[in-house]
Amino acid sequence: MIQGIHVTSEIAPLKKVLLHRPGRELLNLVPDRLSELLFDDIPYLAAAQKEHDAFADILRNNGVEVVYLEDLMSEVLSLRPRLVDQFLDQWLEEGNISTIKWKRKLKKYLLDNFKGKDLVLKTMEGITLKEMGEVRAYSLEDRIAPPDDLVIDPMPNLYFQRDPFSSVGNDAVISRMRYNVRRRETIYADYILQFHPDFAGLVKEQYSRNEHASIEGGDLLNLSESVLAIGISQRTSPDAIETLSAQLFADEECSIRTVLAFKIPSSRAFMHLDTVFTQIDYNTYVVHPGILAPLNVFEITPAKNGINIRELRGTLQEILAKYNSTHHAELILCGGDDVIASRREQWNDGSNTLAIAPGKVVVYDRNTVTNQILKEKGIEVLEMPSSELSRGRGGPRCMSMPLIREEKS
Repeated sequence: MIQGIHVTSEIAPLKKVLLHRPGRELLNLVPDRLSELLFDDIPYLAAAQKEHDAFADILRNNGVEVVYLEDLMSEVLSLRPRLVDQFLDQWLEEGNISTIKWKRKLKKYLLDNFKGKDLVLKTMEGITLKEMGEVRAYSLEDRIAPPDDLVIDPMPNLYFQRDPFSSVGNDAVISRMRYNVRRRETIYADYILQFHPDFAGLVKEQYSRNEHASIEGGDLLNLSESVLAIGISQRTSPDAIETLSAQLFADEECSIRTVLAFKIPSSRAFMHLDTVFTQIDYNTYVVHPGILAPLNVFEITPAKNGINIRELRGTLQEILAKYNSTHHAELILCGGDDVIASRREQWNDGSNTLAIAPGKVVVYDRNTVTNQILKEKGIEVLEMPSSELSRGRGGPRCMSMPLIREEKS
């Protein structure tokens, strides 16, 4: 059965989604490296897995096919065993293993001790010195290092599958992640889209993980078949947006003809566009009030010699109504008019909703003020547990990458 990718909307009924169930990579988070690994706290793994399983069950119970990153990648390596060496060599190289001796020992350790899905999960988990036994005798530095030192870092942010790549129409935008600690995450997506039978030959990559400018999936929103919103944020640069826009416009098979670039504050709290702004119905959006004034929005369209850029005038409602071809756009404020609730619930991803159909969203249960407002507005709210998952600073949208939505919403 032909699959590939098809996503032209933020709200059309969701049919297939990519997730990553949090794994032992979270056990390699330690307090003195939290900031470096882009975490604010340490989630309790067993509870985080239960919460994530509840999230997946909500999706399945609403007719969504759930596939997992670790399963797709292990299927690629099973179907194409010759790729195992290539994958591990790339993983080691990008994990900053520079000495030939260490590369050989680490590769042998992985191949001797892990097979199939376990091998994939181990590459996500990271490797400590104490696992390597006598390898510690290689150098003075290794001998004096604590045994729990990591030879290769874990990838604890992997359960946020929105970021490594984006579904745009029938194509994919492979992210150039802003921070080095996250750049290896996109290796899996790259292999899956190139070699997995559900995607190989069916998905065009409109942006490469090897591009020079950073862009991350949390900043991309499919407002319509022809309009793509992208956040200029802490993680996505203006240069990347220009490069991607030119690539999309140059492709005659691509339907995107307008890119709206939203300038949001560059901060840990706001991080990506979808942490402050998501669509939940045909003309309804959840917005953190902190981005409303001042808000700079730029229209990028095709030009004879590249792209044309102009700054838009008007309120966010007016801009959204115009570019989504509706008479009116309703903005629901995260936390309502309560400033304290707004700041608290935005921090806990009250704006980071995942629409699985028009007017039907998955949200974190902890954002009680925002969730109640959504219910009063007639939105069907599906609440999921969130005490541990929220410690990673991402909500239901951040944790999911839609692969197929219905053609019409």
